[in-house]
Amino acid sequence: MKLLNMLLWSLLLVAVVPQALAQANSIPSQPHLLVKGDASRMVLPDRFVVKIALESVDMQTEIARRKVQANAEQVMGLFAKHGAIAETVRMDNLSIAPSTRYKEDEEVFEGTAVSRDLEGAFEKPEQLQAFLAELKASKEVQVNTATPTFSGEARLRAELKAEAAAQTRASAKGLADAYGAKISGLYSISDVAPNFAYGVQAGSWPNANSVSADLYYRTGTLDKVSVSGSRGVAAAAPMTGELLTAAPITYTENVYAIFLIAQ
Repeated sequence: MKLLNMLLWSLLLVAVVPQALAQANSIPSQPHLLVKGDASRMVLPDRFVVKIALESVDMQTEIARRKVQANAEQVMGLFAKHGAIAETVRMDNLSIAPSTRYKEDEEVFEGTAVSRDLEGAFEKPEQLQAFLAELKASKEVQVNTATPTFSGEARLRAELKAEAAAQTRASAKGLADAYGAKISGLYSISDVAPNFAYGVQAGSWPNANSVSADLYYRTGTLDKVSVSGSRGVAAAAPMTGELLTAAPITYTENVYAIFLIAQ
């Protein structure tokens, strides 16, 4: 219920203030609070992707086509045998083109190249491991794995964005109360870091677990208060090459908001 309320609040915020996103990189002349909210969550991947590139070259196109077809049937059979997720299994159309190579600076025709790409994903790394153990790779069957992903990424990012937006509201209210000010309205909200002239730029927000407030004065009156707070975020290590372990993935969403204040 709490999450639903945050999502509804976030949607209402956009509907009530349509100019907010357009103002993301501008600052108001009246007193205001600039607040950053962030939310992160660590999840285990549930999509382990493998890509197969098939290609055969022969002077007789039909022979090359039959080889590719036989290899495709083998791969599709292994996808089914080892439990590949049905909606992730994809097989492209056949591609047929001349194949040439250079010999002593002269282009030599080798025959017709027939190729086809396949792709599939498994829920568990053990399934992918079993698939690779049984697949016979060769010059005509090339195998590549991709970085594991999480199937619920879109839903999770929406939840995190709502949490980050709610955090900006709470932070702004707490800071305004501490200085005896009152929030009079929302000026802008964006998930893109602002780039303002008074010192807070994209990529230079305070580190996690820190809270800071910088006061700016114009002609002796409170003009701006900037606050940035965040919770600890564990950065996911870059994953390259063939990765068959369920290493966690960290998703983070940031929201930047400017609230107008009255003294």
